[in-house]
Amino acid sequence: MLTLFIILDDFYVVSATILLMTPSEKDPSTELEALEAKLDTLIAQYSQIKNENKSLKVKQDALVKEKAKLLEKTTLAKTRVEAMIARLKAMEHDS
Repeated sequence: MLTLFIILDDFYVVSATILLMTPSEKDPSTELEALEAKLDTLIAQYSQIKNENKSLKVKQDALVKEKAKLLEKTTLAKTRVEAMIARLKAMEHDS
């Protein structure tokens, strides 16, 4: 928006307001193209995030399975160590 003041003489001042339009407001097709470009960007970002999310879920599933296997191995090792300690104590008492 642009306001112009025109001084006619010492007592009269006339103001005129001119609305300036941006190029995109003058041409709806330009505004539509800009909106389409933004939409294309959003769609690309959505696809990227969707793929990343899928990849992270696969990785998470693999890590959960690996954790379960490690817990199983730890439990088995603990049981074996406890059994060895028990045998050693038994041998010590028998001696």
